[in-house]
Amino acid sequence: MIKLWMAPAGLHIEPGESQDAKDLARIHAQSFFRGWPSEEFTRFLDDKATPIYIACDAKRRMAGFAVIRTVLDESELLSIAVDPKWRGKGLGRALMQAVFADLMLSPARRMFLEVDEQNMPAIRLYEKLGFVRISTRKGYYPRPDGSAATALVMARDLG
Repeated sequence: MIKLWMAPAGLHIEPGESQDAKDLARIHAQSFFRGWPSEEFTRFLDDKATPIYIACDAKRRMAGFAVIRTVLDESELLSIAVDPKWRGKGLGRALMQAVFADLMLSPARRMFLEVDEQNMPAIRLYEKLGFVRISTRKGYYPRPDGSAATALVMARDLG
């Protein structure tokens, strides 16, 4: 079965493949202070429990991605990132909707995520998608100045 979801701006979403690791690492590094290396993405791509969804054009030029982990009836959004030139076009929402659609075919019934408490665009998106704040994790995200940001832990039922 071929998995493919529509995305805005002429893009689509499809499962990640092993050759995507370098592009995933590049976009992650553009989005987070401590980007994950391509080897980390290779491990995720080799593990069926950590699917990666990529937003790309017809030539597979990547604009963003989401990576999740599912264990039994719970799923966690490990990371989501959109290339800076594609931000603000609805790709984050489209990626999350593809994830939700795919999870409907799994035993997962609840999804969790962590988000920097100062990342208001992401928090607004997650709240619009039905996530609610359930706790915090102080000192979770390292910052360039040596301090650490608090993460909000959010959850949503899947259906």
